[in-house]
Amino acid sequence: MSIPDDLRIGVIGAGGRGRLARHSHKPGEGSRLVAGCDIVPAALESFREFAGDDVFTCEDYRELLDRDDIDAVFVTTPDYWHEEHALAALDAGKAVYLEKPMTITIDGCDRVLRKAHEKGVKLYLGHNMRHMSFVQKMKELIDSGAIGEVKAGWCRHFVAYGGDAYFKDWHADRSKATSMLLQKGAHDIDVLHWLCGGYSKRVTGFGNLSVYNQIQDRHDPAERGDASWHLENWPPLSQTGMNPVLDVEDLSMIMMNLDNGVLASYQQCHYSPDGWRNYTIIGTEGRIENFGDAPGNCVVRLWN
Repeated sequence: MSIPDDLRIGVIGAGGRGRLARHSHKPGEGSRLVAGCDIVPAALESFREFAGDDVFTCEDYRELLDRDDIDAVFVTTPDYWHEEHALAALDAGKAVYLEKPMTITIDGCDRVLRKAHEKGVKLYLGHNMRHMSFVQKMKELIDSGAIGEVKAGWCRHFVAYGGDAYFKDWHADRSKATSMLLQKGAHDIDVLHWLCGGYSKRVTGFGNLSVYNQIQDRHDPAERGDASWHLENWPPLSQTGMNPVLDVEDLSMIMMNLDNGVLASYQQCHYSPDGWRNYTIIGTEGRIENFGDAPGNCVVRLWN
């Protein structure tokens, strides 16, 4: 049996979240990184150190997409660049892994989906939490009928020490992120939909910028800001170096009516002293819930 050639992958946004693409670099085993693009020279240097000096690197994503030795592309740039980069990659006929959120507007999402359909090109959205072990176990138990027919579900997301990081760079600017609900809730709402077996048809919600707006220490607009996660950053109001523009919510709550009749809710808080996601799903014959969400520190409990 002949071994198929490796899928040749390019990365637009090789730094930061683009490091996730490195998991796909398995030369001779089915896929390898052949090109990387980033506007930060240090990110390209790190990419070459990992993938080898023979990989192609550039600062203009159009140079990467013009190459015919690339089969697929990771788009892992900041959210507000997703639409432009994804549309260009799909137009070039490249299969696309697009980090969530798809784009920061509904119209932008429609344009990306339309383009993928028109071009007949594969598009995969980075909803990685479906692959987390505790979520998979909950899905397995629900599908086995252990709690009967699902009727309700909710998620509480506590963003703990280090949660201030989102308020120190572009994530805090509504014009570039839309909201923290989109940035973080995209994961959890996808999981709720998956576990509950339906998609939202009606939604209502509230959000508030209730804590971080009180901090007056802001970094210079010309600086990038320290958006690293520092677990020792506590309490929230003692933080410094916040983004000059800070107009997204740090607390949000929504309720959803799914197309299969299930009711669901989602709450998110960015100044909690503990950090984890808690999912609860209730059916006609039982309830399932996780405590903790990290490997080695997570328990899934079932009552029926």
